[in-house]
Amino acid sequence: MIVDAHTHIFPPEIVTQRERFLTHDSWFAELYSSPRAKLATADDLIEAMDLNGIDLAIACSFGWRDHGLIVMCNDYMIESVRANPTRLVGLAGMLPQAGGRAADEVARCAAAGLAGIGELMPHGQGYRLGDTRLLAPVMAAVAALDLIVLAHASEPVGHTYLGKGDVAAGDLYAFIRAWPQVRTIAAHWGGGFPFFELMPEVRAAAANLWYDTAASPYLYLPEIFTHVVEITGGERILWATDFPLLGHQRVLDHLRASGLDEVMLARVLGGNAAAMLRLGDG
Repeated sequence: MIVDAHTHIFPPEIVTQRERFLTHDSWFAELYSSPRAKLATADDLIEAMDLNGIDLAIACSFGWRDHGLIVMCNDYMIESVRANPTRLVGLAGMLPQAGGRAADEVARCAAAGLAGIGELMPHGQGYRLGDTRLLAPVMAAVAALDLIVLAHASEPVGHTYLGKGDVAAGDLYAFIRAWPQVRTIAAHWGGGFPFFELMPEVRAAAANLWYDTAASPYLYLPEIFTHVVEITGGERILWATDFPLLGHQRVLDHLRASGLDEVMLARVLGGNAAAMLRLGDG
């Protein structure tokens, strides 16, 4: 089983009328104003999965600054998961500044079959991942409903790129300490957070923290897989692409150049995600 743990989909209306939505949201405009910036629908994702032998994908919404657009995209995510129940695990977008409305939206999406929230984009929506007071209403709903969270994370050093943001180790640490029971996925290798698991107190706090490998070929040499396995044990690494930013084959090749043995490859490609998602439970 191969699971892509981090992908993005948009409603067809946004894909075909990109220019109209660029004026609604400065963060969306920053990422997608170039016609070369790829947008994909659920159908596009399923087609790519079929072409590359991907069994299941976690699909993320977008971190709009407009609660109405959040709801619109969540409606599309619900529709997409219902149309592809064995292929997609859907996450809802949310705007924490919406307070009680955000918490209600999380509950609505969970009741409709979505598995959690994400990709959280604090830098795009104007908050900090470590702002636990702001996030408390939404995270109370997440914890009560036993949902998962996928949060952006980025490296405080290295090259700049569109969407890098500033969600660094301190914010991620504050988040997982505030909600240790919540299954949290830190995107993009957690922005280097696995290194800090060499500190015993950080490793204890990270018991429910997984690392996805989205956009890994943009960021790291393939050896990152073996180093993170050495540090964490490897059971919390989730193979991911950040589709449609990167295609599946490129990211598969990057993983297979890492030198992991076949047992660990199978875990990273899907076994770890299946355990995190509790597939087959009950």
